[in-house]
Amino acid sequence: MFARNFRQILVLFLAAAAVMSSGCIKRVSKTPALLKTETAEIKQLQDEVDRYARVGSMRAKMYLRFEDNSFAQFGSKEVYREADGEVVVQRPANIFMKVQVPVVKSDVAQMTSDGAKFRVAILQDGGDGRYKKFVMGTNDADYSKLQKNLDQSNGGALAVKTVNAFANLRPQHFTDAMLVRPIDQNFLYTQSTIFQVEDEKSEDKKSVRSSVTRGYYLLDEYKRMDNGETKIMRRFWFDRVGRIRLARQQLFDAKGEISSDIVYGREGDLSNTGEYKNLPLEIVVTRPQEKYSMRLRYQTPEDVTIGQSYPATAFVLQNSWELEVVDLDKKLQELNASLPAASNSNTPTRIQ
Repeated sequence: MFARNFRQILVLFLAAAAVMSSGCIKRVSKTPALLKTETAEIKQLQDEVDRYARVGSMRAKMYLRFEDNSFAQFGSKEVYREADGEVVVQRPANIFMKVQVPVVKSDVAQMTSDGAKFRVAILQDGGDGRYKKFVMGTNDADYSKLQKNLDQSNGGALAVKTVNAFANLRPQHFTDAMLVRPIDQNFLYTQSTIFQVEDEKSEDKKSVRSSVTRGYYLLDEYKRMDNGETKIMRRFWFDRVGRIRLARQQLFDAKGEISSDIVYGREGDLSNTGEYKNLPLEIVVTRPQEKYSMRLRYQTPEDVTIGQSYPATAFVLQNSWELEVVDLDKKLQELNASLPAASNSNTPTRIQ
């Protein structure tokens, strides 16, 4: 009898202690600091996009770092050594890019796009030269089926490394990153807000100081289709901490999937004219569908040339090296012709 009463008293005591402790003892837990945000109207956000769009052409020496994310689903990626590069871009969608080995300055690859077609010359493949090619194709074609066939027919570590590094790298992927398209009055725009928990890095960017909650404005761009539906085209992220800064641009494909995720780094002045202030000195372009990222960083921002006009021929690469030509459109046509009719009818199309 005494034991049963003692257990009841003990249970009541513990329950009372729990209530008292929860009500009288304050528990302090650390949470990411909420950074103070600035406010802006949609017109200010649009004006900031148009300020970036003032750059109509550019020629610059850059540092390029390629990341192969083919195995990101397994928690790993392959980061290539930083290379030297030269980039020339001009509206509406023209680009020339040259990638070089640091120090010795020998060309690894050259590539161009005139907005419709692209050409890529692979001048070094890290091996015996078997994969040095002159690749030609169409910007809005989907070569995923052709790539799968290529992977199966070319085994070996060297082939895989070369395919991962160059097969999906297209010069046109960088035009919208460097030449932001202006606001289009024929499109619809909406403004919203979002907050994200982020790691706040130290000044040297080598260590993380703490986590913070940072506020952004989102400016979404929509195109009204002929059937009355609206289709998202672009999304701009504006950092609201300290001032309003364009921090990110996302491009969407016909299915509403992100085709390019472009992050703009720290800002500075480009060229020595004093006209192009507070523009990004570093740009990271991520292509989720092609599973790669490219980091572009200006070597000497003050030496960047802006506003010069270049001839159309500058954006059509010629095979002066007499490399073996790989016409991707022709190969895709041959592959489709060799497949059953049912497979051909379901061939996907994706903007590259």
